[in-house]
Amino acid sequence: MATTVRRAVLSLPAAPLGPDNPLPALRAPDGVHVLDERSQGGLPRDMARQIGYEPLRSLLPVQVRDGYGRERAERDFEAVVMENAHLRVTVLPGLGGRVHSLVHLPSGRELLYRNPVFQPANFALNGAWFSGGIEWNIGATGHTTLSCAPLHAALVPAPDGGVLVRLWEWERLRDLPFQVDLWLPEDSEFLYVGVRVRNPHERPAPVYWWSNTAVPEDPGTRVLAPADEAWHFGYERALRRIPVPDREGADRTYPGRSAYPADFFYEVREGERPWIASLDADGTGLAQTSTARLRGRKLFVWGAGEGGRRWQEWLTEPGSGGYAEIQAGLARTQLEHVRLEGGAEFSWLEAYGPLAADPAAVHGADWPAARGAASAALDAALPRERVEAAYEAWRGCADTEPGERLATGSGWGALEVLCGGHELPGTPFETAALGPEQEPWLELWRTGVFPAPRRVVPPGPTLVAAHWRDMLETAPADPLTEYHLGVAQWHAGDVAQAVRSWERGLALAPSRWPLLRCLAMAEALAGDPERAADGYAEAFADLAEESRGGEAWTAAESALGREAMTALLAAGRLPQARAVWDRLRPALREQGRFRLLAARLLAAEGHAGAARRVFEEGFELPDLREGEEVLAEVWSSLTNRPLPQAYDFRMSPPPL
Repeated sequence: MATTVRRAVLSLPAAPLGPDNPLPALRAPDGVHVLDERSQGGLPRDMARQIGYEPLRSLLPVQVRDGYGRERAERDFEAVVMENAHLRVTVLPGLGGRVHSLVHLPSGRELLYRNPVFQPANFALNGAWFSGGIEWNIGATGHTTLSCAPLHAALVPAPDGGVLVRLWEWERLRDLPFQVDLWLPEDSEFLYVGVRVRNPHERPAPVYWWSNTAVPEDPGTRVLAPADEAWHFGYERALRRIPVPDREGADRTYPGRSAYPADFFYEVREGERPWIASLDADGTGLAQTSTARLRGRKLFVWGAGEGGRRWQEWLTEPGSGGYAEIQAGLARTQLEHVRLEGGAEFSWLEAYGPLAADPAAVHGADWPAARGAASAALDAALPRERVEAAYEAWRGCADTEPGERLATGSGWGALEVLCGGHELPGTPFETAALGPEQEPWLELWRTGVFPAPRRVVPPGPTLVAAHWRDMLETAPADPLTEYHLGVAQWHAGDVAQAVRSWERGLALAPSRWPLLRCLAMAEALAGDPERAADGYAEAFADLAEESRGGEAWTAAESALGREAMTALLAAGRLPQARAVWDRLRPALREQGRFRLLAARLLAAEGHAGAARRVFEEGFELPDLREGEEVLAEVWSSLTNRPLPQAYDFRMSPPPL
């Protein structure tokens, strides 16, 4: 059977993504994946160096995606289906290029954990992420900002005379273009994935990549990899070297035997073929392998505790079954970023497919024998030499220009290619992709002037790379330009100059709240909660006076209202916090974050009973952050009763 590639429509119960948060993300990402300083001693030298290499200062220029909800309705998603006699692969170009499904046709088995719904949750670096399938994580430690974003997609001639599906986009946190080529040869039982990350700049860049595969977490499932040791990382933020498979009396290669969520980064032996497999009680399941560039392998487990179970339900629907994640990355751990020199590139080939090994050996007590059985089965199904040959064949077409277009991504890559003069064969970022968000920046590049909007609207996103900051510094200093310049200076670490730019803009600004909010955030991060509270109160009052109808204004009120009430409560400014609440649109008061803020405000005003009733009436936080335990903290301040299960998302072990 020749490989076919066709367009399709995938219908799923789906929650709406909603609008992006219009406020610039000035804060550094939270510390969920930050290593405790006490754990840094004694690490291998190369690992310690890469852990300290270029951590994110902020999420800029990316905007936070926190406008999604939890009420689902049937929705159609554009899909691309690749199929031969062995596999059917379903890809979602509009959702980060996610491989939604990988079906082994002879057995009818789904090899991945396939989420039956689309439910965004706050796990990506910038917010919205969803579970299931195979995702491509690029940028920095965490799930990519492109998790719920469209990628460019097209057909390209494959090395075997067929076609492959190319996905590509411009990753904005690190300013790097990348491509993912999905190739299913005619007689192959494995899907090949060629990946390339390029640095078109003269300066070096930090690179992060982890391919993340969700697999069913059946009770008898075991995850195997060529390692006798692993680096354990949990929500206590400690990195410890541990033996594989046993730790603290339990075999941690069985995902269901861990009590709490944790990462296990396998120490793949030097020169060993890199692979990882998830095999059920019968010894069958999914294997992933790659060329040597992709050296890291990882198992993530949710754990058997209440919090981990609750999170799994939160990400899908009851009865869907649990899942674990098997991953492959550029470094040994996800806390590291790898240096890519200017003008250079990283490339590798991955393979995903079915694996069957002797179940008695796979599940035996002898770990070397279990690991060896899986390794031998993989060598028989897909010899290492065949992967190397496929990589060389794919490299010959990596620069081939795409043919028929299947999907369109963002216009940011087109803007950077146009203004930077980059040559990127194989991944064209065409001017036809430029849209309204890029228009003012295109005009700045062409004329040296940042244009004023034709109507009063919340400011659009800010570009912060050095070349854009230079253009803003030489543009006429009107209030909107000063606003964007301050954001770019903040990103560069020049806090004092950013504050001066915002203060200059404030003097003549017809719309004061965006500048006031930036200044309030600066005060908060400088450790002055009183001045921050004053600034936030003034900013929200100004926004409330100026706000109009429409999604953009509602998103601005929601975002600034949450920040303002949080800052005012922290400073003990209860009348001002109540004033913000009173000026909120009624629909916003029903949002989960505002229900929680209402409970906190009532408690601070001395109405603990009314605050408890907010919890008892029920509410949800669609954007509850991974590792965030605010629900438990507020509840425990109101009562000594056990935390209701609906609010139990605690992922950390109890303190010793």
